[in-house]
Amino acid sequence: MISFLKRFLIVFYCAILSMSLKLYAQTNIERNIDTIKVELEQVTVTATRYPENIIEIPYAVSIIPKTQFQNIKGYGLDEALSFVPGILAQSRAGNQDIRLVIRGFGARGSGDRSNSGTSRGIRIMLDGIPETEPDGRTSFDHIDLTLAENIEVIRSNSSALWGNASGGIVNISTIGELNEPFLDYGSTIGSFGFQKYFLRAGTIIGSTKFKLGIANTTFEGWRVRSGSKRTVANLSIESMLAQKTKLGVFLVGTGNLFHIPGPLTKAQFDADPKQSNTTYLARDERRYNRLGRIAVSLEHEINSVHSLSGMAYANPKYLQRSERGTFRDFTRYHIGGNLLYRNNLQFSNNISNKFTVGIDEAYQDGAVLFYSLSATNGRGSTLRDNKREGANTFGAFVQNEMNIGDNLSIIIGGRYDNITYYSENFLDPSLGLQKKSFERFTPKAGLTYLFSKTHSIYANLGGGVEVPAGNETDPASTFGQDTVYNLNPLLEPISSNTFEIGTKHLMYQSNSDLIKSVMYDLAIYYIIINNDIIPYRGGRFYFTAGKTDRMGIETSLNVQFNNGFSVLGAFTFSQNKYKEYLVDSVHYGNPGAFADYKNNKVAGIPDLFYSAGLSYSPEFFSSMYANITLNGTGKYFVDDANKIEIPSYNIISATIGVRDFAKISDMFFISGFVTVNNLTDEKYAASAFINPDIVAGEAIYLEPGLPRNISASIILRLK
Repeated sequence: MISFLKRFLIVFYCAILSMSLKLYAQTNIERNIDTIKVELEQVTVTATRYPENIIEIPYAVSIIPKTQFQNIKGYGLDEALSFVPGILAQSRAGNQDIRLVIRGFGARGSGDRSNSGTSRGIRIMLDGIPETEPDGRTSFDHIDLTLAENIEVIRSNSSALWGNASGGIVNISTIGELNEPFLDYGSTIGSFGFQKYFLRAGTIIGSTKFKLGIANTTFEGWRVRSGSKRTVANLSIESMLAQKTKLGVFLVGTGNLFHIPGPLTKAQFDADPKQSNTTYLARDERRYNRLGRIAVSLEHEINSVHSLSGMAYANPKYLQRSERGTFRDFTRYHIGGNLLYRNNLQFSNNISNKFTVGIDEAYQDGAVLFYSLSATNGRGSTLRDNKREGANTFGAFVQNEMNIGDNLSIIIGGRYDNITYYSENFLDPSLGLQKKSFERFTPKAGLTYLFSKTHSIYANLGGGVEVPAGNETDPASTFGQDTVYNLNPLLEPISSNTFEIGTKHLMYQSNSDLIKSVMYDLAIYYIIINNDIIPYRGGRFYFTAGKTDRMGIETSLNVQFNNGFSVLGAFTFSQNKYKEYLVDSVHYGNPGAFADYKNNKVAGIPDLFYSAGLSYSPEFFSSMYANITLNGTGKYFVDDANKIEIPSYNIISATIGVRDFAKISDMFFISGFVTVNNLTDEKYAASAFINPDIVAGEAIYLEPGLPRNISASIILRLK
């Protein structure tokens, strides 16, 4: 089946490419193309750190407009990213806790130790402000898609611009377009006790835009003791202080409590996937995160040549956890900012140049108190540990883009990063203050050639860097001698080199009675990884693989028909293998022996995953729509030895709703939807622990996905 699907997609995209050449030759397309308003005409502010047309960027970039994710529960990012090729987004328990992988980056972020509710290796931003911490970990507490306006995704490694843990970029914007005042109130209810109530409002006063969003979500959960509840509130303000000066103020606050049901053995999964891991259940493992953030940005255009921009933010956090037999209090603060200078020069009528230079700084620090668990799984009376955990990252980058004529764009750049960890144990002062620093220079080069305003090809090459996350720098608890360290002395940063080519194309059928437009993109990449960090025993400690190769092909398709039908598709096929990887098996009770995993597949990354969707909006009521979607994931291994496998699965969902607000009166409008997820009630593993624990000969690794579930929503708008 898979080999047939591969052959079909190759033939299909060859046909699309040949059609594009034919359509490119039609002069009537050029006469109409300037009037087409589609996704390609949107800009992204993340790929090159200044606004630019998506088709001109030499990276794999996807923009997800609100129309594609407005009629969802909006709890987890997985709901919006399913039609972006190259991204594997798996919900671990049906809430905001997802496993996020882009081209293999982030694959290790699933396990027992400090991984619940977080991702790594991928930079997540909210309104351009980093949610990713200096050590590369990201929590999803602040992100509620119900309050989002659009999402920008960069699948190409962006370390040369954004530094550590930028194997991919996801930027969620909350302010969007605001042309007139509005007030929305909505509710969503669903299976397993899902309830969400939200308020959205926006207004314009003079040259200032205000956008407010509040969402409260509760979810009883499908598995035993897997419930969650979250309240998010954000306020976004953008104001033109002068004709060429824009101020942005962004505030967000969140309270997020979620219980962690834990992994199951295959026997437990087969017998009753609703059950929780017995150890997790006995300790009521959970996280309660309370955090806020205030950020200020300022952009000033000095003249047509010079411009400056800067941003600063402060993010206080109070985190409580019941994990691995301890109750933990974290008090942290995360502060940072950046400063950029841009220079735009016109050398001649045919040559223009954009030069950007900037610096980034981020610092996080705070105390961690480890207590015993009380009889009710709360904070016990015994203080077991008292530590300080800190991290600082500084980066300086430069990029130059030269445009030659209307067709050719060349980008070169590079970035220097210095990341330092701090650790101090207040219960054992003899350990002292320990520090560990990582340095890296990351180059980047890219080229784009435009055949027309809607068709380009591109190539890029460059490096990437990802330092071990905070919990990975802890010494392995397996050995008593490792306690002389607060920071693991064995791990080095992941370094990578990426080679990529791709194309982006919109074909407009001006003379067709059937097809209105066809838009697709295609990317082929090859990544060489050194010092790939590998979790063992569910993430209790970490090794490094000497060398890993990743290669893949990604493509997406959007076909709009004149009769109200549309088709969306995304397809990813990759090969990910260890090329140099010797494992000292002393951790398995056999000192002096080792295992050679050369040519084994990388754990946690399926070779194949894909999405397809068919939607219909009737001509007599274009706001109404119905769609059916298929999301499929191929089988993959969860261990380096390639002995434990997750089966492939396919999830079918269907929705009927009103996409745009339908008019009730001159002031009131309404929209809503009803969705059935997992229509066939497939039993599947939504996620899995990497290199899991083996207890009594059985691996504990499976995290069951939600069975068939229904959600319904209604939104009232006043304007």
